[in-house]
This record gives sequence, structure tokens and C-alpha cells, in this order.
Amino acid sequence: MAGYIEDRWLKKRPDKKTGKRERTALYGKGLRYKVAGIPGVRSRSFKNVDDAKAWKAKAEHESSTGEFVDARRGDMLLKDYIEKHWWPGRTDEPSTAGPMKSRIWRHIIPLLGSKRLRDIDAAALRTFKAELLTRVDGSASVIWTHLSTILESAVDDQRIVRNPCRTARTVKAPRPQKGRAKAWTRETADAVRENLQPRYKLALDLAVGAGLRQGEAFGLGLDDIDFDTGYLHVRRQLRWDVKGRPYFRLPKGDKTREVPLPPRLLARIKSAVEEFPPVDCTLPWRNPEPPTTDLEAKQRRPITVPLLLTTSQGNRIAYKTWNERTWKKALAAAGVIEVIGEKLDKPRGGRQRKRDVYELSREDMFHVGRHTFASVQLQAGESVVTLSKWLGHASPNITLEHYAHFMPEAGARGLQVMDGWFEDRSLPILPENSLTVFDLGRFLKKSQVNGVYSPASGLKVKYKETARGGLAVNIIEC
Repeated sequence: MAGYIEDRWLKKRPDKKTGKRERTALYGKGLRYKVAGIPGVRSRSFKNVDDAKAWKAKAEHESSTGEFVDARRGDMLLKDYIEKHWWPGRTDEPSTAGPMKSRIWRHIIPLLGSKRLRDIDAAALRTFKAELLTRVDGSASVIWTHLSTILESAVDDQRIVRNPCRTARTVKAPRPQKGRAKAWTRETADAVRENLQPRYKLALDLAVGAGLRQGEAFGLGLDDIDFDTGYLHVRRQLRWDVKGRPYFRLPKGDKTREVPLPPRLLARIKSAVEEFPPVDCTLPWRNPEPPTTDLEAKQRRPITVPLLLTTSQGNRIAYKTWNERTWKKALAAAGVIEVIGEKLDKPRGGRQRKRDVYELSREDMFHVGRHTFASVQLQAGESVVTLSKWLGHASPNITLEHYAHFMPEAGARGLQVMDGWFEDRSLPILPENSLTVFDLGRFLKKSQVNGVYSPASGLKVKYKETARGGLAVNIIEC
């Protein structure tokens, strides 16, 4: 059924006596021309008939192709859309959901939340980007990605026609900061290890020797080490949600992997197991929230892992406490970072302790051990494909992007080949076992020009000094 335009001010049929269309009760009230009857499209009224005809033609075409979006659905505020429609439908992993929600509620909603969805255009994005860059530094590109994801969902929900973050040509996404990965020297790694508590030295060994992330090291169990084959199986990590509740889950990207262990690292693991026996730790899988359905109960069923790394009280490690009171303390003792002050802890049992405050140094946190592992492997000539597999990267391209600067003599081979390209091929090839051009230079005097000389070996040559001070040599006989 095709759409039609209705005049809301006049009756459809003329009066039989006068032949004129009579006024309706709506005469002079509201918009006069109403477009209705288009399948799947809400009726809409206009002030003049030309606008009504234009919108009718557009709506009929888009309805037939399944691309119609009612502009009135975009009247919803961005804040309301996020809080009532977008966020409740998210199923992000708990440790990811917390930081994401924090960025959206702290930056996107305050800066853009009061705008209607359909009013977010290039101009609004330019203002948003400018204000965002005054509030944050390294995370601007991540926040922009969150906004783009939200608006892309609004497109799917048929609230806006297109995502302005993708279609606005004059507004570019903030560039992510790409710092070069830093690796430690052996001297630095040894100094930090020396200042770690004995039970925690293995944590650094696993990072430097097997490329483990912090959560993977803290979630490593005794059954993940194959002492017979010398392989380490990375099958889980220890994570925490926004409320600080611990749980186990698959490694980053849901990628399990196997990493070969150097014999000496394997020996250190055996020694650590003997000195600090593993402790069974039971935690939920995937999500620490109490399950509300049978399926969630099955998915979040707790598992027990004999953890290799635990506290002196036999508990699993709390990463925030460990970073502040163990890792940074060792870094400062090794001279990697400095102590910049002190602060008082919260009173406990009537006691209040002072604690050192350290300088910020993200590049020297636990992940630097993983970078060091990659550096050592690449400098030894290990394949990028193999290293990517050991690190658990999605593809070797990611490994190259992060660690190409660790590859020894990068570009040197190509430079040598290209240098050979420009080699002067006009020089003669001397017979095998004969004197080279440079050898002949020892017997020839630069003052002699166009002469014939026969050195003690019996080789007769004809030579001529070139304009650049070299010697052009012709062999007469051998």
C-alpha cells in the first residue's frame, strides 16, 4: 500500500451543495499536511505540501529498501540511550567492564550526554574532541572508540542514519600514543629480582623467562608445568572485577598457549615449589557475580588451582597491594624508580603506618618482563611467528608492531644488498690465486703511468692511474 498525504484542515470530500471542502475541527491548529500509510513508517505532519511530498517520496523509497530511519527516534538524549538501552545490554568481561564504564560516565556523558542522538554531528564531535584532550592524555583514543561503538549501536537500533564518528571527514579520531616497548638489561632484571622477597622471585622469572603477563603468572598452577617435556601451559589468568573480587578466566583474547621453558628456569620452578609449596585456591570462573540462572551457575562454577605464587599467609595475590608494596619497593631498591614521599595508611587496630610513595613509571611495571622476554628472543634470531605463538598474540603482525625495534641490525641486510647493486662491475676479474688489484697496488708506484710491470710472481700487468687516484689494471699474461 502506497502512502498518502492528508489535509488535516479540510475535509476530504467537498460539500454537495457548495462544491467546496469544509473545514475540520483542526483547522488552523498544528501542522496541516499529514503523510501516512507507508508500511513500517509512522505518520508525520508538515507545514506545507511540498515538504510533505518530498518526505513521502524519500520515506517510501527507504521503506522499500529496508533503510528507513525515523528521525524522531533520534530525539533521545545520548545519556538516556546509554543508561537505558546500550549499557544494560553489554556482556563485557568484568575486569574490562569496570574501566569502560568509568571512562563513559566520567567523560562521554558529561561532555555529550545532554545532546540528542540526531544532533551529534561533525561540529559536536570537534567540540567533544577538543574538550576531551584537555581532560585525558593517553586514553583519548580509547574513549573515542567507546563513543563510536555507542553510536554504531544507535544506527543498528534505527535511531540515527549513520555513525558520525565514521562518516565525519573533517574530524579524525585522537591518535593513540604508541610508545616503544622497553626491555630491561640482565643487570637491571637481576637487581630487581635480588630485592624481591624470596617467594616472589619466581614471578619475575616467569615474566622474563616465559613472557607471562601478571595475571597469568598469579594464576599459574602446579599442574600447568610439564616437568617431563619442559613446557609451560598458559591456561588461565587471575583477574579482579571493579569491586576487587578475584576470579579465574582464560588468558587475554581467550587464547591458551604452550611455552618451552629453559632448563635453568625449570630448575628454579622446582626449587620454588619445594621451598614454597603450592596452595589450593578456589575461585569462580569467568565472573565473580553470584549466578542467577542454571546456565550462569554452570558457566561460573568455581575451580580449584594449586597456585605457585601465593602470599606468606597462603592466600592468592592481590595485584594492587603487590604492585605498591612489593614490586615498586624492589624497583626503588634496585635504583629503577625513586621514592618521592610518604603517606599514612588507614588506621587498623589503633595503628597507623607510614608508607613510601613512589614515582609513576608504567614502563617499569610487571609487563616489562614480558617485553624483556621478547627482546631476548628476537636478538637471538628467533622467528617472529614462533615468538607470536609463545606470547599469545592474535597474529605475528601484532608482535612486529610492538617489538620490531628489538630485532638486531634491522635493515642492515637490505642495506648490504642495495650497496652491492651500485657495485662497479667494470673492474676486471683476476684469475684465481693471482694478486688482487689492491695487492698490485703494493708493487706499483703512482708516478708510473701507462707502464708495464712484472712483480716477483711473474704476473705482467699494464696499469694506468685513474682520475680519482685509483688504478686501472689490465693483465698481459700469467
